[in-house]
This record gives sequence, structure tokens and C-alpha cells, in this order.
Amino acid sequence: MLNWVVAGIGDISTKRVIPAIRSEPRSRLYGVMTRDKAKGVGVAEHVWDNLDAALADPQVDAVYVATPVALHAPQAIASLKARKHVLCEKPTAMNYTEASEMVRVGRECGKILGVAYYRRTYPKVQRARELMSQGAIGKPVLAEANQHSASPAQGSFRSWLLDPKLAGGGPLFDVASHRIDVMNYLFGKPARATGMMSNAVFPWPIEDNATAMIEYETGVRGIVDVRWHSDVVRDQFRIIGTKGEINLDPLSGPELVHPGGTEHLPTHANIHFPMIENFVAAVLDGVPLLSSGESAIWTDWVTEQVYCPEAALFGSQRTSGTPSL
Repeated sequence: MLNWVVAGIGDISTKRVIPAIRSEPRSRLYGVMTRDKAKGVGVAEHVWDNLDAALADPQVDAVYVATPVALHAPQAIASLKARKHVLCEKPTAMNYTEASEMVRVGRECGKILGVAYYRRTYPKVQRARELMSQGAIGKPVLAEANQHSASPAQGSFRSWLLDPKLAGGGPLFDVASHRIDVMNYLFGKPARATGMMSNAVFPWPIEDNATAMIEYETGVRGIVDVRWHSDVVRDQFRIIGTKGEINLDPLSGPELVHPGGTEHLPTHANIHFPMIENFVAAVLDGVPLLSSGESAIWTDWVTEQVYCPEAALFGSQRTSGTPSL
């Protein structure tokens, strides 16, 4: 049995993470950490308003870090050093350096660090990987992903997403990270990356759109375009090969189209559950972790190539060679 503490009980935690933990048979929601303890009353047996107090409890086995991105690294590192396993919301951290330190501490402490890139668990993503390994589209050469929507921050609801000091960036950090991670999962290690971003519509302190281009060691090129200024919602993802293509539009939907036909592969009713289940199996049974700190860090590396923090203006470009951990 794994005793969990959920740090941060916002929208994602209450709708997906906490229900997933409650329904996982070898998990127990032991406690929650929230700045406003009143919000935690009735949610779990134990409620803390600071993480250090929660980490001092020897009954705690694992921490789900569901706070704003700026808190991911310090809270995950503190949890790992307290000898707790950690599953952290995406993106891993504010930058590649922070993410690297999280991975290093996890290794040093001998504790598991996972990152919540749950789209790796989608049956259609698993099937696309299988089809490519079978040569269904020949040699994969290009992947394209678009995620366009209105801003997810409306009024005070999730307003922290528009604050670069808390969120790191805009749609590049929030929604592009998921698509970049899926490409990393499907195509392997990125060798080069570059990109552009701007404020095409809204004068926010974060970008309202970003485009990343990634070249993989396998020769595949990936293009990810994300926008928070669109009245037309798009969730497109396709993989083009020398002999055909695999279409996953919409990425969060059940349909998968490939040269052999169309398949209906729905996700779990709670898209966080398979990720929680895999993490518990990794801790208790030693099974491979589908989304580890080691794999997630490559998404942080890619976004860092696109988002140049030294530049005064959005729209700057940056390329770099392959990193090492």
C-alpha cells in the first residue's frame, strides 16, 4: 500500500489526481497540502498548510506535486530528500537546469521521480508506436501537432498560468510540453530544436502562441504549434512516413487512422488513472516507469531551446546541440 500526499488541490487534483489515487487499489490518499487548510477539510485524513510538516510524517510514501510550475523543483527535491517517491505535474520544472537537479537528487536518494505526461498511456499512442515498429508507414519522417484554443485562464480561475514567474511560459510550457513529450516517446532522443513565439493577439507577459521544431536522432522532424488565442479548437497529431501516415486527430479522442484502417481506442474514463497505476507498480513491483524524470527532462530541454530567457523580446530563436545529464 502506498500512502500519498497531494501537494496542491486545484482543478487537476480535485477532478483527476485525487479520484485516481482513491480508485487505485494499492493507493491511499493519506493527506493533502494546501495553503488554505479549510479547502482540505473532508478531502483527506491529514491536511497540512506547508510541505515540510507533511514530509516529516513517516507514514507518507509518495508525494504528488500539483502546484504551479515554479514550485515543482523545490517541492520535488525536498520530497526526494525526505525519502519520498515523487510524481510531479508537467512540465517538470521552470527550466532544464532545475529539471536536471530533480533527476540528480532522485538518483542520489534512490527514490522514484515520475512526471505526469499521461498521454504516453493513451491506447492510441501505444498503438501508433506499435504500428511504426511494424513498418506500417515505412520510415517515419515528419510529425505535426497543433493545439489551439482560447486561454485556459479566465478571470481569477487558473490566472497563475499567465504569470511567467509561476508558470514559466504560456502555451509552450502548458500544452506544447505534452505534444513534445509524445514525440519524444515515439521518436527517441531529440538532437536539435529551435522555434519561435510571439504575442499575436494578447499583450500578456507570456506568449499567446509558440511553434517548436525538433529534429530527432532517428531522422524524424517534429513540428508543434500551440495557441491560446483561437476560437476554433484544434487537437491535431499526425505522423507521416515514406509509405503512408498515422492520423491521431484529435489526440485526446479515440480514433486512430492508419493505412490498415480505422481503430477506436478510447482512453480510461480518468486519464490520470493509468499513470497513477503505472507509478504504483514502479514503486511496489519495480516495473518500468512510463514517464520518468529521465525521459521528461528532454521536453524541458526542447522548450528551453525555443524559450530564450536572455532575450528581451519574444520571437527570438535558439538552437543547440544535444545535452547530457
